[in-house]
Amino acid sequence: MPSLILRAATPVLMVLLIIVSIYALLRGHHEPGGGFVGGLIIASAFSLHVLAYDVPSTRRLLRVAPQTLMGLGLSTILLSGVIGLVAGGAFLQGLWATVPVPGLGDVAVGTPVMFDVGVYAAVMGMVLMIVLMTAEMNA
Repeated sequence: MPSLILRAATPVLMVLLIIVSIYALLRGHHEPGGGFVGGLIIASAFSLHVLAYDVPSTRRLLRVAPQTLMGLGLSTILLSGVIGLVAGGAFLQGLWATVPVPGLGDVAVGTPVMFDVGVYAAVMGMVLMIVLMTAEMNA
C-alpha cells in the first residue's frame, strides 16, 4: 500500500512533470530536449501514478492504450518523412511554414516538429507499455 504522502503528492507532481515534458518537446530538435526526452518525462509522470495508485486507475487516466500511442507516434514520424518526398525533396527533409496565431504572432511550424511529436508519442507509449505490463505481472 503506497504512502499517504505519495498519493497526496502525485497529482501535483504529475502536473509539473507534464508541463516540463511539453516544454522539453517544444524546446527540442535544435537544443537539449525534444520528443525523446519529453516522452520519457511524461511516461515518468504516469509511472509515478502507477506507484501511487494502481494499474487500472492509471489506464483509465491515460485513456489510450500504450500500443495505440506507439502506433500513432510511428505513423506521425513516417508522415513527417513522406511530406518531404511529396514536396519534391528527400525523405525526412525539413519543411517549414509560418502560421499567424492571435496573441503570439507568426509561429513557425514544420516537419521537424511533427517528427518530434511522433517520437514523443512513440517513446511515451513504449515506456508505459513496459511499466504497465511489469506492474501487472508484479501485482
